[in-house]
Amino acid sequence: LGEATRDSVLAALATGLPVVLDADALTSFEGAPEALFEALHARCVLTPHAGEFARLFGREDPSQNRLDQVAAAADRAGCTVLLQGPAPLIATPGQLPSINRHASPWLATAGSGDVLAGMVAAGLAAGLSPHDSAAGAAWLHGDAGRRLGPGLIAEDLPEILPQVLQAVIARHRRESALTHLLAHGS
Repeated sequence: LGEATRDSVLAALATGLPVVLDADALTSFEGAPEALFEALHARCVLTPHAGEFARLFGREDPSQNRLDQVAAAADRAGCTVLLQGPAPLIATPGQLPSINRHASPWLATAGSGDVLAGMVAAGLAAGLSPHDSAAGAAWLHGDAGRRLGPGLIAEDLPEILPQVLQAVIARHRRESALTHLLAHGS
């Protein structure tokens, strides 16, 4: 936490490349979030948990729904915000926000958010939009948590990702075959 981290974050953002910010990279701007917001650009994704979200955007307003609050935060930051939690929320300026209901309570463990941030970064590196990268990573992360169940640790998540991805591909193939069958009869 602190000045060195803030300087590193601002240098990374100045490149104009896609950047995923999580944990200390966000908390280091507590008390001075405008410096971060001015440097962010549309190719960035913020992945705060509730505490980090509050440090940057203020405490959640119980009279306002959480999805609207995350959408307002994304507009303020000028980039995609993925709020981690039992039903992760993803908002991007100019787009409808998303709720990932395919989550798992077992992901509330140390380091799990770091894995999620890495998955978002992988999606960006593969050329996905920030919103699609965040939404896809949240879904895959949730599926991994569901498969692993109670007692998972963050180190378990990368080990199960190939199984998660293989299941997604198999489902896509089944749906494509069914669509072809319904359209063409054979």
